[in-house]
Amino acid sequence: MITSQVTKPKDVEDFRQKTGNCNVNIFTYCEMRAATRNFRPDQILGEGGFGIVYKGIIDENVRPGFKFTQVAVKELNREGFQGDREWLAEVNYLGQFSHPNLVKLIGYCCEDEHRLLVYEYMACGSLEKHLFRRVCLTMPWPTRMKIALGAAKGLAFLHGEERSVIYRDFKTSNILLDVDYNAKLSDFGLAKEGPMGDQTHVSTRVMGTYGYAAPEYVMTGHLTARSDVYGYGVVLLEMLIGRRAMDRSRPSREHSLVEWARPLLVHNRKLLKIIDPRMEGQYTTKTIQKVANLAYQCLSQNPKGRPTMSQVVEILESLQELPENRDDTLLGGGNVGSGTVTLYEVHKHVVDSPAEGKRCSSKTEGRGEPKDADGTATKIGKVRSKSEPSLGSERYSPSVHSDDTPEQVKL
Repeated sequence: MITSQVTKPKDVEDFRQKTGNCNVNIFTYCEMRAATRNFRPDQILGEGGFGIVYKGIIDENVRPGFKFTQVAVKELNREGFQGDREWLAEVNYLGQFSHPNLVKLIGYCCEDEHRLLVYEYMACGSLEKHLFRRVCLTMPWPTRMKIALGAAKGLAFLHGEERSVIYRDFKTSNILLDVDYNAKLSDFGLAKEGPMGDQTHVSTRVMGTYGYAAPEYVMTGHLTARSDVYGYGVVLLEMLIGRRAMDRSRPSREHSLVEWARPLLVHNRKLLKIIDPRMEGQYTTKTIQKVANLAYQCLSQNPKGRPTMSQVVEILESLQELPENRDDTLLGGGNVGSGTVTLYEVHKHVVDSPAEGKRCSSKTEGRGEPKDADGTATKIGKVRSKSEPSLGSERYSPSVHSDDTPEQVKL
């Protein structure tokens, strides 16, 4: 549901005068220091152009009467790529929306020059990390379908309001997972209100991530809810095939996943040859064909040929009842066994409470901490490598990217 009607302050000063427009906590910078142990280096979850994301604890010691809560604190770098406009967009949308498939904004700090956002802590990191990090335990088919449905519900909610909200940056790194692999959309810095009345689209500067942006949006700057549907189709294709949307390490004809794979989705024998081989034996041909057909429709060059997100949800819900999609084979199930590490583990990680015992896990075959290509421990929350620019401007989200992310290019 929407907790209140979305209002858009013009700037930070206007926002300060309208502090009652969001149902979230307003924290002082002193409280943020206490929550993150004075922004200690061993609390860092990741960093990027927006600044640094810290793990934190908010409890009685930080604010009297506040129940123990693990959080992720994003501190805006005033010299970074994400500015006040994106910060305000996040507070406005996440602060006024409430839905199980949107990451919860617990609060913010807007004190002097400081700009911080406080999110719920998502223990299993991003979908991007699970699909593409080499040391990760393979994400099974039922888990992928559960995540696909959850993410679709999040988008359908945004599109379904009286005045829709267009997410504009749907991708695997913006889909965060809790300990039970429930998908939640994060990073609303590029979100835009949809067309009103007789309007057919919103005209805006082209921004987003190359490989996920709808072709008509890239060409004209015309934005609609169907632009998000295209991005959803790209992510669904990544989950089906196990490849990134853009991968320049592959042969030139396979650089773009959509251009290479979409024509094959409607040819059954060719389709089965390109499905992620790590999922072999986990699905039926009939089910995989239905999901592939859905991805094919979402990726239509003609926006009117794409389904709505409500229709996507309906199709995926019908598939959840099939035997191969039952949730008793979901990855991890919230239990951590021997030889596993949490995706949020970093060097010198300090366990803050017994509550951290229930964490996302991934087998590493004796490797210890998960490693990036350079051999260093992977920090979750490092949301985009320097080699992965966005459309229009460099952007980062509170999610995961490994250092071996293939280079992407600006349009």
